Amino acid sequence: MFLSCVTFAKSKSKTILVQMLSAAGSGYRFNTKRNRLKEKLILRKYDPFVQQHVLFFEKKKIRSI
Repeated sequence: MFLSCVTFAKSKSKTILVQMLSAAGSGYRFNTKRNRLKEKLILRKYDPFVQQHVLFFEKKKIRSI
């Protein structure tokens, strides 16, 4: 019987960690996770520096989860 070395491809994770940046220009950021196959996130959340709800845009991918 022959033993062969079988290499399996690693599966990619389904979610990624992304950094969200405030559109108000305050520089406030937070991290959240999103599905890898979805489009970039745009969220409306509270920005404590300007003390109101503003849009947050996805700035960059941090890592896979």
